[in-house]
Amino acid sequence: MPYRVLIVDDSTFYRRRLASFLEKDPSIQIVGQAINGLEAVEKAKTLKPDVITMDVEMPVMDGISAVTKIMQVAPTAILMFSSLTHEGAKVTLDALAAGAIDFIPKNFDDVSKERPAAILIIQRRVKAIARSRLLKQTTEAKKTIKPASSSNKPTYRASKLPAKPVAVSSSPMPATGKRYKLLFIGASTGGPVALQTVISGLPADFPYPVILVQHMPGTFTAAFAERLNKHSQLKVKLAENNDRIEKGTVYLAEGGKQLQVTGKGAFARINIVKAPKESAIIYHPSIDFTMESLVGAYSGDILSVILTGMGSDGSRGGKLLKEKGATIWAQDEKSSVIYGMPKAVAESGTCDRVIPLNDIAEHIINEMKV
Repeated sequence: MPYRVLIVDDSTFYRRRLASFLEKDPSIQIVGQAINGLEAVEKAKTLKPDVITMDVEMPVMDGISAVTKIMQVAPTAILMFSSLTHEGAKVTLDALAAGAIDFIPKNFDDVSKERPAAILIIQRRVKAIARSRLLKQTTEAKKTIKPASSSNKPTYRASKLPAKPVAVSSSPMPATGKRYKLLFIGASTGGPVALQTVISGLPADFPYPVILVQHMPGTFTAAFAERLNKHSQLKVKLAENNDRIEKGTVYLAEGGKQLQVTGKGAFARINIVKAPKESAIIYHPSIDFTMESLVGAYSGDILSVILTGMGSDGSRGGKLLKEKGATIWAQDEKSSVIYGMPKAVAESGTCDRVIPLNDIAEHIINEMKV
C-alpha cells in the first residue's frame, strides 16, 4: 500500500507543486490538503495519514501550534517546511521540540523550477519517516502478542543478529576505567531533539571538550547552537576555523561545510573546510569525515556516540576509531526517530553499548568519571 500524505500549506501554488512532486513516486498517495493549522488538525484526525508535510508560517493556526495539537489528538509523523532564515530556523527547532520528526528548507526556487534533485530529496524524506513510523507501530503491535514458548528469554532471527550482539543498556554500567580526552556525538534525522536531551544532561563541570556533528543546512546551525547553549550548563558554540579545542566547551559543526580536527591533544584545533566538488562525501557536515580526523588528533582516547538518523554515516569512522581503542556507543532502536545510523553502528561489530536516549547522558557521566 502507498504511503498516505497530508499536505499543509497556505500557498495554493506550493500545495499543488508539492502534491505533483510527491505523486511522481507511485509509493506515495496524497490523501488531502489543508490551508492552515486548524484544518490540518481536523484532517489529521479524519484522514489518518502516515505523514503530514507542514508549513511553519500559516494563518488561523501556525505550524508549531498545529504540531503540538496533532501530537495530542492524532499522533502522526510530521515533516516541516521552513524558510531559509535565522528566524525560520528557530521556529523550526521549536516545531521539532513540539513533536515534528524532520524538516526541509522551503526553497521556492527549487519548487518553481522543478529541480529533480530537490524533488528526489523530498520524496525520500517522506518515505523514510513514513517507513520508520509504520515499522515502530508494527514492532509495538508484535510486542503485545505473547510468544507460544514458556521461556521469558527473547528470541532473535538469525538475519537480524548484529555482528557483535549488544544488549540495550538502560542503567549505567560500571565504568571501564578507560582514559578519555574528548566526547564526540553524531546525529541526523531526529538529532536536534536527541542532542538537546543529551547535552542538557551533562553537568557544568564536565571536564572534556565535546564535538557535535548534526546533518543540517548551514542556515540552521547557528540557531541550533544558540538553542543548545540556552538549554545546556556547558558553553555551546558554532565551531569556527582555528578554534582551540577546550574542555567544558561544546563545538557544533557548521552546516554545509566539514569540521576537521588538526594537531594533537592539547594542541588540537578546529579546521573548517569545504569538500571538493569531486568528493564522494554525501553529507555536509559528515560524521565520518570528522571522526577520521579525530583518529590523528586523539587516537583512541575518545567516547563516540551515534544517535538517530538515516543512512550509515558514522559507522566507517567508528571502525577507524575502534582500531585505535576508542569506545563506541549507539542509541537504541525504540528511542530513535530513524534507526539507520545507530543500527549501522550497532551491527558493525565495533559497538560497545546500545542505550536508550534518555539514559545516554547518565552513561556518559558514569563512564567518563565526571
